Amino acid sequence: MHSSNLLLEEPMRIASVLEPSKPNFFPAMTKIVGTLGPKSRSVAVISACLKAGMSVARFDFSWGDPEFHQETIDNLRLAIKSTKKLCAVMLDTVGPELQVVNKTERSIPLKADSFVVLTPDQNKEASSNLLPINFSGLSKAVKTGDTIFIGQYLFTGSETTSVWLEVTEVHEEDVVCLIKNSATLSATLYTLHVSQIHIDLPTITDKDKEVISTWGVQNKIDFLSLSYTRHAEDIRHARNYLSTFSDLNQTQIFAKIENFEGLTHFDEILQEADGIIISRGQLGIDLPPEKVFLFQKAAVYKCNMAGKPAVVTRVVDSMTDNLRPTRAEATDVANAVLDGSDAILLGAETLRGLYPVQTISTVGKICAEVRAAIKVKASVIICFTSTGRAARLLAKYRPTMPVISVVIPRLKTNQLRWTFTGAFEARQSLVVRGLFPLLADPRHPAESTNSANESVLKVALDHGKASGFIKSHDRIVVCQKVGDASVVKIIELED
Repeated sequence: MHSSNLLLEEPMRIASVLEPSKPNFFPAMTKIVGTLGPKSRSVAVISACLKAGMSVARFDFSWGDPEFHQETIDNLRLAIKSTKKLCAVMLDTVGPELQVVNKTERSIPLKADSFVVLTPDQNKEASSNLLPINFSGLSKAVKTGDTIFIGQYLFTGSETTSVWLEVTEVHEEDVVCLIKNSATLSATLYTLHVSQIHIDLPTITDKDKEVISTWGVQNKIDFLSLSYTRHAEDIRHARNYLSTFSDLNQTQIFAKIENFEGLTHFDEILQEADGIIISRGQLGIDLPPEKVFLFQKAAVYKCNMAGKPAVVTRVVDSMTDNLRPTRAEATDVANAVLDGSDAILLGAETLRGLYPVQTISTVGKICAEVRAAIKVKASVIICFTSTGRAARLLAKYRPTMPVISVVIPRLKTNQLRWTFTGAFEARQSLVVRGLFPLLADPRHPAESTNSANESVLKVALDHGKASGFIKSHDRIVVCQKVGDASVVKIIELED
Protein backbone atom coordinates (compact mmCIF):
# COMPACT_ATOMS: atom_id res chain seq x y z
CA MET A 1 0.00 0.00 0.00
CA HIS A 2 1.40 3.40 -1.00
CA SER A 3 1.04 6.73 0.80
CA SER A 4 -0.46 8.50 -2.17
CA ASN A 5 -3.50 10.75 -2.20
CA LEU A 6 -5.50 8.51 -4.47
CA LEU A 7 -5.09 4.78 -4.92
CA LEU A 8 -7.09 2.73 -7.39
CA GLU A 9 -7.27 -0.79 -6.05
CA GLU A 10 -7.71 -3.95 -8.07
CA PRO A 11 -11.37 -5.01 -8.13
CA MET A 12 -12.33 -7.01 -5.08
CA ARG A 13 -14.51 -10.04 -5.57
CA ILE A 14 -17.73 -10.36 -3.58
CA ALA A 15 -19.11 -13.87 -3.49
CA SER A 16 -22.80 -13.12 -3.41
CA VAL A 17 -25.36 -10.34 -3.25
CA LEU A 18 -28.52 -10.25 -1.21
CA GLU A 19 -31.85 -10.58 -2.91
CA PRO A 20 -33.58 -7.27 -3.72
CA SER A 21 -36.36 -8.14 -1.27
CA LYS A 22 -34.05 -7.42 1.64
CA PRO A 23 -34.85 -4.10 3.36
CA ASN A 24 -32.57 -1.23 2.46
CA PHE A 25 -30.00 -0.47 5.15
CA PHE A 26 -30.48 3.23 4.33
CA PRO A 27 -34.22 3.96 4.31
CA ALA A 28 -33.40 7.69 4.25
CA MET A 29 -30.37 9.93 4.59
CA THR A 30 -32.27 12.20 6.99
CA LYS A 31 -32.50 10.78 10.52
CA ILE A 32 -35.54 10.56 12.79
CA VAL A 33 -35.54 11.50 16.49
CA GLY A 34 -38.51 9.95 18.28
CA THR A 35 -39.79 11.08 21.69
CA LEU A 36 -40.68 8.11 23.88
CA GLY A 37 -43.67 8.45 26.19
CA PRO A 38 -46.96 6.91 27.32
CA LYS A 39 -47.89 5.66 23.84
CA SER A 40 -44.39 4.56 22.85
CA ARG A 41 -42.62 2.99 25.82
CA SER A 42 -43.29 -0.76 25.60
CA VAL A 43 -40.58 -3.03 24.24
CA ALA A 44 -42.84 -4.03 21.35
CA VAL A 45 -43.64 -0.46 20.27
CA ILE A 46 -40.05 0.76 20.69
CA SER A 47 -38.82 -2.22 18.64
CA ALA A 48 -41.28 -1.30 15.90
CA CYS A 49 -40.12 2.33 16.06
CA LEU A 50 -36.50 1.23 15.64
CA LYS A 51 -37.40 -0.96 12.67
CA ALA A 52 -39.41 1.92 11.18
CA GLY A 53 -36.37 4.19 11.20
CA MET A 54 -35.94 5.88 14.61
CA SER A 55 -32.22 6.32 15.31
CA VAL A 56 -32.31 8.67 18.33
CA ALA A 57 -34.66 8.28 21.32
CA ARG A 58 -35.58 11.53 23.08
CA PHE A 59 -36.59 11.67 26.73
CA ASP A 60 -38.51 14.85 27.57
CA PHE A 61 -38.26 15.71 31.27
CA SER A 62 -40.95 18.40 31.06
CA TRP A 63 -43.27 15.61 32.22
CA GLY A 64 -42.90 12.27 33.97
CA ASP A 65 -40.56 11.38 36.82
CA PRO A 66 -37.08 9.80 36.48
CA GLU A 67 -38.45 6.39 37.47
CA PHE A 68 -40.94 6.49 34.59
CA HIS A 69 -38.20 7.45 32.12
CA GLN A 70 -35.86 4.79 33.55
CA GLU A 71 -38.41 2.07 32.86
CA THR A 72 -38.74 3.40 29.31
CA ILE A 73 -34.99 3.48 28.64
CA ASP A 74 -34.64 -0.03 30.08
CA ASN A 75 -37.27 -1.11 27.54
CA LEU A 76 -35.30 0.74 24.85
CA ARG A 77 -32.22 -1.32 25.66
CA LEU A 78 -34.21 -4.54 25.40
CA ALA A 79 -35.60 -3.38 22.05
CA ILE A 80 -32.10 -2.51 20.79
CA LYS A 81 -30.89 -5.95 21.79
CA SER A 82 -33.75 -7.75 20.10
CA THR A 83 -33.75 -5.71 16.88
CA LYS A 84 -29.96 -5.23 16.68
CA LYS A 85 -30.64 -1.59 15.75
CA LEU A 86 -28.26 1.04 17.14
CA CYS A 87 -30.04 3.95 18.87
CA ALA A 88 -28.69 7.03 20.65
CA VAL A 89 -30.23 8.66 23.74
CA MET A 90 -31.15 12.35 24.04
CA LEU A 91 -32.12 13.99 27.34
CA ASP A 92 -34.30 17.08 26.83
CA THR A 93 -34.14 19.54 29.73
CA VAL A 94 -37.08 21.50 31.10
CA GLY A 95 -35.21 24.81 31.25
CA PRO A 96 -37.03 28.07 32.03
CA GLU A 97 -40.36 26.58 30.97
CA LEU A 98 -43.47 28.19 32.44
CA GLN A 99 -46.25 25.76 33.28
CA VAL A 100 -49.88 25.91 34.38
CA VAL A 101 -50.23 23.99 37.66
CA ASN A 102 -53.43 21.94 37.62
CA LYS A 103 -53.25 19.68 40.67
CA THR A 104 -56.88 18.56 40.35
CA GLU A 105 -56.29 17.28 36.79
CA ARG A 106 -59.85 18.34 35.95
CA SER A 107 -60.59 19.91 32.56
CA ILE A 108 -60.60 23.71 32.56
CA PRO A 109 -62.94 25.39 30.04
CA LEU A 110 -61.93 28.89 28.96
CA LYS A 111 -64.43 31.11 27.16
CA ALA A 112 -63.52 33.76 24.60
CA ASP A 113 -63.95 37.42 25.67
CA SER A 114 -63.91 36.54 29.37
CA PHE A 115 -61.03 37.11 31.79
CA VAL A 116 -58.60 34.78 33.56
CA VAL A 117 -56.02 35.56 36.24
CA LEU A 118 -52.53 34.03 36.12
CA THR A 119 -51.19 33.74 39.67
CA PRO A 120 -47.92 32.39 41.13
CA ASP A 121 -49.83 31.10 44.17
CA GLN A 122 -49.69 27.36 43.49
CA ASN A 123 -51.81 26.61 46.55
CA LYS A 124 -54.87 27.93 44.72
CA GLU A 125 -56.99 25.60 42.63
CA ALA A 126 -57.03 25.94 38.86
CA SER A 127 -60.38 27.06 37.41
CA SER A 128 -61.92 28.84 34.42
CA ASN A 129 -61.03 32.24 35.90
CA LEU A 130 -57.81 31.43 37.79
CA LEU A 131 -54.70 29.59 36.56
CA PRO A 132 -51.78 29.02 38.99
CA ILE A 133 -48.36 29.03 37.29
CA ASN A 134 -44.88 27.95 38.41
CA PHE A 135 -43.21 31.39 38.03
CA SER A 136 -43.40 34.32 40.43
CA GLY A 137 -41.83 36.89 38.13
CA LEU A 138 -44.46 37.05 35.37
CA SER A 139 -46.03 40.27 36.67
CA LYS A 140 -42.64 42.01 36.45
CA ALA A 141 -41.91 40.67 32.95
CA VAL A 142 -45.12 41.61 31.12
CA LYS A 143 -47.10 44.78 30.42
CA THR A 144 -50.56 45.59 29.14
CA GLY A 145 -51.06 44.42 25.55
CA ASP A 146 -48.50 41.58 25.67
CA THR A 147 -49.48 38.20 24.18
CA ILE A 148 -49.41 34.98 26.20
CA PHE A 149 -50.00 31.53 24.71
CA ILE A 150 -50.93 28.38 26.63
CA GLY A 151 -50.66 25.01 24.88
CA GLN A 152 -50.62 21.28 25.63
CA TYR A 153 -47.19 19.57 25.57
CA LEU A 154 -46.15 21.26 22.36
CA PHE A 155 -47.96 24.26 20.91
CA THR A 156 -50.48 22.96 18.40
CA GLY A 157 -52.26 26.18 17.49
CA SER A 158 -55.51 24.21 17.75
CA GLU A 159 -58.56 26.32 18.52
CA THR A 160 -59.80 23.72 21.04
CA THR A 161 -56.71 22.71 23.04
CA SER A 162 -54.66 25.91 23.19
CA VAL A 163 -55.49 29.48 24.06
CA TRP A 164 -54.28 32.98 23.25
CA LEU A 165 -54.37 35.59 26.02
CA GLU A 166 -53.87 39.36 26.02
CA VAL A 167 -52.53 41.02 29.16
CA THR A 168 -55.03 43.67 30.35
CA GLU A 169 -53.86 44.39 33.89
CA VAL A 170 -51.03 43.62 36.31
CA HIS A 171 -52.05 43.50 39.97
CA GLU A 172 -49.15 42.87 42.36
CA GLU A 173 -47.98 39.32 41.43
CA ASP A 174 -51.12 38.47 39.48
CA VAL A 175 -51.62 39.04 35.74
CA VAL A 176 -55.16 39.59 34.41
CA CYS A 177 -55.72 38.46 30.80
CA LEU A 178 -58.45 38.64 28.19
CA ILE A 179 -59.16 35.22 26.64
CA LYS A 180 -58.99 35.52 22.84
CA ASN A 181 -60.42 32.11 21.87
CA SER A 182 -62.51 29.44 23.55
CA ALA A 183 -60.56 26.32 24.53
CA THR A 184 -60.47 23.52 27.07
CA LEU A 185 -57.30 22.66 28.99
CA SER A 186 -57.88 18.94 29.52
CA ALA A 187 -54.58 17.47 30.69
CA THR A 188 -52.13 17.86 33.55
CA LEU A 189 -49.35 19.66 31.68
CA TYR A 190 -49.84 22.94 29.87
CA THR A 191 -46.91 25.19 29.04
CA LEU A 192 -47.05 28.94 28.86
CA HIS A 193 -45.14 31.14 26.42
CA VAL A 194 -44.90 34.92 26.54
CA SER A 195 -44.15 36.40 23.13
CA GLN A 196 -40.81 38.23 22.87
CA ILE A 197 -40.37 38.63 26.63
CA HIS A 198 -37.25 37.70 28.62
CA ILE A 199 -37.99 35.25 31.42
CA ASP A 200 -35.59 35.74 34.32
CA LEU A 201 -34.84 32.08 35.00
CA PRO A 202 -31.60 30.13 34.39
CA THR A 203 -31.45 28.15 31.16
CA ILE A 204 -30.21 25.08 33.00
CA THR A 205 -32.20 24.91 36.23
CA ASP A 206 -31.50 23.13 39.51
CA LYS A 207 -34.09 20.52 38.51
CA ASP A 208 -32.25 19.99 35.21
CA LYS A 209 -28.94 19.58 37.04
CA GLU A 210 -30.47 17.01 39.37
CA VAL A 211 -31.82 14.97 36.44
CA ILE A 212 -28.52 15.19 34.53
CA SER A 213 -26.42 14.21 37.56
CA THR A 214 -28.58 11.17 38.33
CA TRP A 215 -30.55 9.85 35.35
CA GLY A 216 -28.21 11.30 32.77
CA VAL A 217 -25.06 9.92 34.38
CA GLN A 218 -26.65 6.54 35.07
CA ASN A 219 -27.62 6.17 31.42
CA LYS A 220 -24.54 7.83 29.87
CA ILE A 221 -26.60 10.04 27.58
CA ASP A 222 -25.29 10.74 24.09
CA PHE A 223 -27.02 14.11 23.61
CA LEU A 224 -28.27 16.88 25.89
CA SER A 225 -31.02 18.99 24.31
CA LEU A 226 -30.73 22.37 26.07
CA SER A 227 -34.22 23.87 26.05
CA TYR A 228 -34.66 27.62 25.59
CA THR A 229 -31.01 28.27 24.73
CA ARG A 230 -30.70 32.06 24.64
CA HIS A 231 -26.97 32.84 24.65
CA ALA A 232 -23.67 31.13 23.89
CA GLU A 233 -22.92 31.34 27.61
CA ASP A 234 -25.80 28.88 28.18
CA ILE A 235 -23.89 26.25 26.20
CA ARG A 236 -20.61 26.98 27.96
CA HIS A 237 -22.29 26.71 31.35
CA ALA A 238 -23.93 23.40 30.44
CA ARG A 239 -20.64 22.02 29.08
CA ASN A 240 -18.79 22.98 32.24
CA TYR A 241 -21.44 21.20 34.27
CA LEU A 242 -21.27 18.05 32.13
CA SER A 243 -17.47 18.04 32.43
CA THR A 244 -17.78 17.37 36.17
CA PHE A 245 -19.06 13.87 35.38
CA SER A 246 -16.63 11.44 33.76
CA ASP A 247 -19.47 9.49 32.13
CA LEU A 248 -20.73 12.65 30.36
CA ASN A 249 -17.51 14.20 29.09
CA GLN A 250 -18.33 13.00 25.57
CA THR A 251 -22.00 14.01 25.66
CA GLN A 252 -22.87 16.46 22.87
CA ILE A 253 -24.96 19.56 23.58
CA PHE A 254 -27.69 20.57 21.13
CA ALA A 255 -29.03 24.10 21.48
CA LYS A 256 -32.81 24.23 21.26
CA ILE A 257 -33.78 27.53 19.62
CA GLU A 258 -37.33 28.42 20.62
CA ASN A 259 -37.62 32.14 21.33
CA PHE A 260 -36.53 35.55 20.08
CA GLU A 261 -33.41 35.61 22.30
CA GLY A 262 -32.14 32.40 20.73
CA LEU A 263 -32.84 33.85 17.28
CA THR A 264 -30.97 37.06 18.09
CA HIS A 265 -27.86 35.22 19.31
CA PHE A 266 -28.04 32.30 16.86
CA ASP A 267 -24.59 32.75 15.29
CA GLU A 268 -22.72 32.77 18.60
CA ILE A 269 -24.80 29.86 19.88
CA LEU A 270 -23.96 27.84 16.76
CA GLN A 271 -20.24 28.35 17.42
CA GLU A 272 -20.50 26.83 20.89
CA ALA A 273 -23.10 24.09 20.37
CA ASP A 274 -22.54 20.64 18.87
CA GLY A 275 -25.86 20.87 17.00
CA ILE A 276 -29.06 22.91 16.71
CA ILE A 277 -32.72 22.00 17.25
CA ILE A 278 -35.10 24.43 15.54
CA SER A 279 -38.22 24.34 17.73
CA ARG A 280 -40.75 25.69 15.27
CA GLY A 281 -43.79 25.48 17.55
CA GLN A 282 -42.52 28.03 20.04
CA LEU A 283 -40.83 30.09 17.33
CA GLY A 284 -44.23 30.39 15.66
CA ILE A 285 -45.35 32.44 18.66
CA ASP A 286 -42.40 34.84 18.70
CA LEU A 287 -42.40 35.15 14.89
CA PRO A 288 -45.14 35.43 12.27
CA PRO A 289 -45.60 32.04 10.52
CA GLU A 290 -44.13 33.35 7.28
CA LYS A 291 -40.93 34.30 9.11
CA VAL A 292 -40.39 30.88 10.68
CA PHE A 293 -39.63 29.08 7.41
CA LEU A 294 -37.19 31.83 6.40
CA PHE A 295 -35.32 31.43 9.68
CA GLN A 296 -35.40 27.65 9.20
CA LYS A 297 -33.74 27.90 5.81
CA ALA A 298 -31.10 30.37 7.02
CA ALA A 299 -30.37 28.41 10.20
CA VAL A 300 -30.10 25.04 8.43
CA TYR A 301 -27.77 26.58 5.84
CA LYS A 302 -25.52 27.98 8.59
CA CYS A 303 -25.48 24.61 10.34
CA ASN A 304 -24.54 22.89 7.07
CA MET A 305 -21.69 25.33 6.52
CA ALA A 306 -20.45 24.79 10.08
CA GLY A 307 -20.72 21.02 9.71
CA LYS A 308 -23.06 20.77 12.69
CA PRO A 309 -26.34 18.81 12.71
CA ALA A 310 -29.60 20.72 12.23
CA VAL A 311 -32.77 19.15 13.62
CA VAL A 312 -36.25 20.41 12.70
CA THR A 313 -39.38 19.86 14.82
CA ARG A 314 -43.15 19.99 14.30
CA VAL A 315 -43.57 18.46 10.86
CA VAL A 316 -46.57 16.09 11.08
CA ASP A 317 -48.73 17.42 13.91
CA SER A 318 -51.91 15.94 12.46
CA MET A 319 -50.49 12.42 12.86
CA THR A 320 -50.87 12.78 16.62
CA ASP A 321 -54.48 11.73 16.05
CA ASN A 322 -54.52 10.54 12.42
CA LEU A 323 -52.89 7.78 10.39
CA ARG A 324 -51.90 10.08 7.53
CA PRO A 325 -50.27 13.50 7.37
CA THR A 326 -51.82 16.35 5.41
CA ARG A 327 -50.43 17.15 1.97
CA ALA A 328 -49.00 20.37 3.38
CA GLU A 329 -47.18 18.43 6.12
CA ALA A 330 -45.71 15.95 3.63
CA THR A 331 -44.44 18.91 1.59
CA ASP A 332 -43.04 20.47 4.77
CA VAL A 333 -41.03 17.32 5.53
CA ALA A 334 -39.70 17.23 1.98
CA ASN A 335 -38.70 20.90 2.12
CA ALA A 336 -36.89 20.37 5.43
CA VAL A 337 -34.91 17.56 3.79
CA LEU A 338 -34.15 19.62 0.70
CA ASP A 339 -33.04 22.52 2.90
CA GLY A 340 -30.36 20.24 4.35
CA SER A 341 -31.83 19.19 7.71
CA ASP A 342 -29.95 16.33 9.35
CA ALA A 343 -32.89 15.02 11.32
CA ILE A 344 -36.62 15.35 11.92
CA LEU A 345 -37.68 15.44 15.57
CA LEU A 346 -41.07 13.96 16.43
CA GLY A 347 -42.51 15.15 19.74
CA ALA A 348 -46.18 14.84 20.57
CA GLU A 349 -46.63 12.66 17.46
CA THR A 350 -44.77 9.78 19.15
CA LEU A 351 -44.95 10.87 22.80
CA ARG A 352 -48.72 10.73 23.16
CA GLY A 353 -49.86 10.24 19.56
CA LEU A 354 -52.03 7.29 18.64
CA TYR A 355 -49.77 6.08 15.80
CA PRO A 356 -46.08 6.44 16.82
CA VAL A 357 -44.77 3.64 14.60
CA GLN A 358 -46.76 4.69 11.55
CA THR A 359 -45.63 8.30 12.06
CA ILE A 360 -41.95 7.33 12.05
CA SER A 361 -42.49 5.09 9.04
CA THR A 362 -44.36 7.80 7.11
CA VAL A 363 -41.77 10.50 7.78
CA GLY A 364 -39.02 8.04 6.82
CA LYS A 365 -40.75 7.23 3.53
CA ILE A 366 -41.11 10.93 2.69
CA CYS A 367 -37.42 11.50 3.45
CA ALA A 368 -36.46 8.47 1.34
CA GLU A 369 -38.64 9.62 -1.56
CA VAL A 370 -36.91 13.02 -1.57
CA ARG A 371 -33.58 11.27 -1.60
CA ALA A 372 -34.65 9.04 -4.51
CA ALA A 373 -35.74 12.08 -6.50
CA ILE A 374 -32.41 13.91 -6.20
CA LYS A 375 -29.79 11.17 -5.96
CA VAL A 376 -27.32 10.18 -8.64
CA LYS A 377 -26.17 6.59 -9.17
CA ALA A 378 -25.51 5.47 -5.63
CA SER A 379 -22.23 4.32 -4.17
CA VAL A 380 -20.78 4.37 -0.68
CA ILE A 381 -18.00 6.20 1.16
CA ILE A 382 -16.32 4.19 3.91
CA CYS A 383 -14.37 6.26 6.42
CA PHE A 384 -12.13 4.80 9.15
CA THR A 385 -12.02 7.03 12.21
CA SER A 386 -11.30 7.00 15.93
CA THR A 387 -13.02 10.22 16.99
CA GLY A 388 -15.71 10.38 14.29
CA ARG A 389 -14.44 13.81 13.22
CA ALA A 390 -13.28 12.77 9.76
CA ALA A 391 -16.61 11.10 8.95
CA ARG A 392 -18.58 14.14 10.16
CA LEU A 393 -16.40 16.35 7.98
CA LEU A 394 -17.25 14.21 4.94
CA ALA A 395 -20.97 14.31 5.78
CA LYS A 396 -20.77 18.10 6.15
CA TYR A 397 -20.42 18.42 2.38
CA ARG A 398 -23.64 16.46 1.79
CA PRO A 399 -22.41 13.77 -0.61
CA THR A 400 -25.21 12.09 -2.53
CA MET A 401 -24.05 8.70 -1.31
CA PRO A 402 -24.14 7.46 2.30
CA VAL A 403 -21.01 7.70 4.45
CA ILE A 404 -20.18 4.60 6.48
CA SER A 405 -18.24 5.67 9.57
CA VAL A 406 -16.17 2.72 10.79
CA VAL A 407 -15.28 3.77 14.32
CA ILE A 408 -12.12 2.08 15.60
CA PRO A 409 -12.15 1.91 19.42
CA ARG A 410 -9.15 3.36 21.26
CA LEU A 411 -7.66 1.97 24.46
CA LYS A 412 -7.26 4.47 27.31
CA THR A 413 -6.56 4.37 31.03
CA ASN A 414 -7.28 6.48 34.11
CA GLN A 415 -4.42 4.77 36.00
CA LEU A 416 -6.92 2.42 37.64
CA ARG A 417 -8.40 0.56 34.70
CA TRP A 418 -8.22 0.24 30.94
CA THR A 419 -11.28 1.00 28.82
CA PHE A 420 -12.14 1.23 25.12
CA THR A 421 -13.69 4.37 23.64
CA GLY A 422 -15.79 4.35 20.50
CA ALA A 423 -19.39 3.67 21.52
CA PHE A 424 -20.17 7.36 22.08
CA GLU A 425 -18.60 8.34 18.77
CA ALA A 426 -20.60 5.71 16.92
CA ARG A 427 -23.95 6.61 18.50
CA GLN A 428 -23.45 10.35 18.06
CA SER A 429 -23.25 9.81 14.30
CA LEU A 430 -26.89 8.71 14.44
CA VAL A 431 -28.14 12.30 14.29
CA VAL A 432 -25.95 13.37 11.34
CA ARG A 433 -27.53 13.26 7.92
CA GLY A 434 -26.17 10.58 5.61
CA LEU A 435 -23.75 9.20 8.23
CA PHE A 436 -24.14 5.57 9.33
CA PRO A 437 -21.82 4.19 12.03
CA LEU A 438 -20.27 0.78 12.53
CA LEU A 439 -18.21 -0.05 15.62
CA ALA A 440 -15.15 -2.05 14.64
CA ASP A 441 -13.20 -4.68 16.53
CA PRO A 442 -10.70 -2.84 18.79
CA ARG A 443 -7.94 -5.11 17.49
CA HIS A 444 -8.09 -3.21 14.19
CA PRO A 445 -6.37 0.20 14.59
CA ALA A 446 -7.57 3.18 12.56
CA GLU A 447 -4.02 4.12 11.56
CA SER A 448 -1.73 1.32 10.51
CA THR A 449 0.68 0.19 7.86
CA ASN A 450 0.03 -3.51 8.30
CA SER A 451 -2.76 -5.75 7.13
CA ALA A 452 -5.15 -4.69 9.90
CA ASN A 453 -6.71 -2.01 7.71
CA GLU A 454 -7.37 -4.51 4.95
CA SER A 455 -8.92 -6.86 7.50
CA VAL A 456 -11.32 -4.26 8.92
CA LEU A 457 -12.18 -3.09 5.40
CA LYS A 458 -13.18 -6.64 4.53
CA VAL A 459 -15.37 -6.71 7.65
CA ALA A 460 -17.02 -3.44 6.56
CA LEU A 461 -17.58 -4.73 3.03
CA ASP A 462 -18.95 -8.04 4.32
CA HIS A 463 -21.34 -6.11 6.54
CA GLY A 464 -22.39 -3.99 3.57
CA LYS A 465 -23.01 -7.09 1.53
CA ALA A 466 -25.03 -8.74 4.30
CA SER A 467 -27.09 -5.58 4.87
CA GLY A 468 -27.79 -5.06 1.20
CA PHE A 469 -26.29 -1.60 0.78
CA ILE A 470 -23.28 -2.79 -1.20
CA LYS A 471 -23.92 -4.65 -4.46
CA SER A 472 -21.84 -6.06 -7.26
CA HIS A 473 -20.22 -3.51 -9.58
CA ASP A 474 -20.55 -0.76 -6.96
CA ARG A 475 -17.70 1.67 -6.64
CA ILE A 476 -16.64 2.21 -3.03
CA VAL A 477 -14.57 5.17 -1.85
CA VAL A 478 -12.42 4.36 1.20
CA CYS A 479 -10.88 7.09 3.38
CA GLN A 480 -8.26 6.13 5.96
CA LYS A 481 -4.89 7.06 7.40
CA VAL A 482 -1.83 5.04 6.54
CA GLY A 483 1.07 6.13 8.68
CA ASP A 484 1.16 9.94 8.48
CA ALA A 485 -0.66 10.10 5.16
CA SER A 486 -4.35 10.45 4.46
CA VAL A 487 -5.33 8.03 1.73
CA VAL A 488 -8.37 7.82 -0.50
CA LYS A 489 -8.85 4.50 -2.27
CA ILE A 490 -11.42 3.61 -4.91
CA ILE A 491 -12.52 -0.02 -4.89
CA GLU A 492 -14.68 -1.37 -7.69
CA LEU A 493 -16.47 -4.59 -6.85
CA GLU A 494 -16.94 -7.49 -9.22
CA ASP A 495 -19.77 -10.01 -9.14
